[in-house]
Amino acid sequence: MSALRSIEWKDDQLRLLDQRKLPAQTVYESYSDYRSVAKAIQTMVVRGAPAIGVTAAFGVAIAARQFQLSSTESFLADLHSAGQYLIQARPTAVNLAWAVNQLLAIATTQANQGSSPANIAANLLKEAQLLYQADIAACKQLGTYAQALIPNPVRVIHHCNTGSLAAVDYGTALGVIRIAHEQGKQIHVFLDETRPRLQGASLSAYEMKAAGISHTVIVDGASGYVMSTQKIDACIVGCDRVAANGDVANKIGTYNLALIAHAHQVPFYVACPTSTLDLSLASGAIINIEERVSTEITHINAQQITPDDTPVFNPAFDITPSKYITALITEKGIVYPPFEENLAKLMGNPSKISDVVHSP
Repeated sequence: MSALRSIEWKDDQLRLLDQRKLPAQTVYESYSDYRSVAKAIQTMVVRGAPAIGVTAAFGVAIAARQFQLSSTESFLADLHSAGQYLIQARPTAVNLAWAVNQLLAIATTQANQGSSPANIAANLLKEAQLLYQADIAACKQLGTYAQALIPNPVRVIHHCNTGSLAAVDYGTALGVIRIAHEQGKQIHVFLDETRPRLQGASLSAYEMKAAGISHTVIVDGASGYVMSTQKIDACIVGCDRVAANGDVANKIGTYNLALIAHAHQVPFYVACPTSTLDLSLASGAIINIEERVSTEITHINAQQITPDDTPVFNPAFDITPSKYITALITEKGIVYPPFEENLAKLMGNPSKISDVVHSP
């Protein structure tokens, strides 16, 4: 298991590892107010789609504890308002809204059945803790299924950070790499630095070093040269939302990497727990892309690198069209094209994984 957890519930408070301070410092912050939890998500104290989903679930549980002395009617109204506040912290990652809405639905059902606000608050905390454990199980199962795609030896390119820091433990794409390493496979990972926040250079390299996994950090623009000269076997990335047709929203730069992989005939795999699927959206064109502050681009470690008043466009994510994706890896199995058909089957709970796993 990972030596560090990005999220933990301890002493009746939510504790989050402040990832903005890694790798130089390991600092946990404690939270007992849902607005502070939302701010921690928005300012990227915690980041990564699975991690912010679980964090938001604890945020709802914290809000319920804050409102538990109210009447049932006021409790529900305030709780739903708090849930929307948490969802708006980072709108692109569907895990956040998925977790919040799941807890709000439970609260509404229990209130309609006559449960008191105090009892509902206690049950929502238990539900958040169940989601915490479920994330660990889902990521580990996803990584295990993925081993069918990982040869030995293997050289891969990874973008952003998708390991235990982006989830509760193991993570998605880096979880695949970690399990390959644990199984004794000879794996080397080229880590895109991932501008502008450098999650690959700081967080992914930190995790790979801690796990003893062979790795090399490259600038984002080097991926084409690396693919043409280093015999890359696969690209593996995570994601923040998957539309019904298989289009994927992920950290800015993912689309570029997919295009380069396509040009070099390198398989491009997306690791995505089913909580990341949003089949209500027909395509990625409908996904709301978060835009972040200009200083993420104009400054590095508080040092300005651009002239004053330089115009900036800072989308946090981009959309990779499904035609550039070789397979989606979930905790229920590996999904190949046609994605629209096979994702619908997957989420319809097929009796056999073979119902959705097909050769390209």
